[in-house]
Formats: sequence, structure tokens, C-alpha cells
Amino acid sequence: METADVRQRLLVLADERRVSLAALSRMIGKNASYLQQFVRKGSPRKLEEEDRGMLARFFGVEECELGKVKENYLNDSVLAVLSEWFDVPRLTIGASAGSGASPGGEEVLGTIRFSARWLRAMGLQADMLSAIAVTGDSMEPTLRDGDEILVDRTPRALRDGIHVVSLEDNLLVKRIDTSRPGLVVLLSDNPAYRPIECRPEDVRVIGRVVWKGGRI
Repeated sequence: METADVRQRLLVLADERRVSLAALSRMIGKNASYLQQFVRKGSPRKLEEEDRGMLARFFGVEECELGKVKENYLNDSVLAVLSEWFDVPRLTIGASAGSGASPGGEEVLGTIRFSARWLRAMGLQADMLSAIAVTGDSMEPTLRDGDEILVDRTPRALRDGIHVVSLEDNLLVKRIDTSRPGLVVLLSDNPAYRPIECRPEDVRVIGRVVWKGGRI
């Protein structure tokens, strides 16, 4: 693919994922203007191999769409190994296990790599996943302050379980109880926090929590 086509393709991919070039630049460990200069000024002339690979995994596309030439393709055995992993974006926004966290915009902080086989076994679609950090103690001991959680944003009917929800412009991580007609009850695992009762139209489900990771 010609360099000009690579720049245009990068803009299209970023727009589709609604992520800025500055955020992508920071994700690959460069200064915020790195990809902006690549797209607008042609400097650098082409993406470095490591940067190109990280961006391709983030967008879920072949590296050739971002400038990898055919004669430099990895052999089939190496490609098979790489295809068994998927890098899920880590977002700077947090889900509060407490009084609530204001969204304030999402930026990509980095990625967490998961086994593609494990994601398939869990019935998860890789491009519908994101990872965020928990803040607060209302979901202890299940989720602790600083834990990373994997959020599945696949649209589904409202059901019980741990979810990230938006309520009054605040993001919360809570258990959802749908057993009471006409109400959605947000429950904390920490008994010090009282349940939150709200109408279904007042709460927006961002996604279901399907995995957690944190310090021992």
C-alpha cells in the first residue's frame, strides 16, 4: 500500500473507533503529535514495525493496511502464533465502585493482551471489549480499588450481574437486580453502601463485567 493510502487508512480507522491520533500516539509510546505529523507532514516517512504492529492489533486489521510490504510478511507459523492473541484497549476513564466517576472523555492508556482462544470460549467479541480501572470500595471484596476490569459492550437485554452503568452522568460499577417490576436496583457488594433504586430509563448500561485483574 502506498504511503498516502496508509495515512488515509489510519484516519479512517481512527474515526471508526472514535479515538484521536494523539491518543493513539500515546498508546504506542510516542509524543501526542507523532501520528498527526505522520499523517499531515509525512514525517516519519513510514510507520516503524513495532508501532505498525501495535496499531494493527488495536484496530484488528492486517499490517499491510498500515504499510507492511508483502515481501516482509512473517512466515505462517509466526502469524499463527500472533493471531492467537488480541490487545484490548485500556481506557483512562474509570468506573467508580463508590459515589460515581464523571466520564470526562475516553483516551487509550495502553492495551492488555488476551488469548483469542479464551475470548472465543467465553463467547466474547474482541472488538466490543475495553478495559478500565475500578475506583472506590463499594464492590469489595469482589472488586477492589485499582482492579482492572474487562467490559463487554455488546448490546444485550438488561439482566442481573455486575455491569458498568451510567447514572446521572456518573459511571458506576454495580450489580444489577431486575427482579422488581418497574425498577432497576444497583447493588454494592460492600454492605456499607445502600442499594440505589432507579427507573429503567434513567440508567444506561455501558457493558457487562466479564473479567477482573488486580494485585494480590
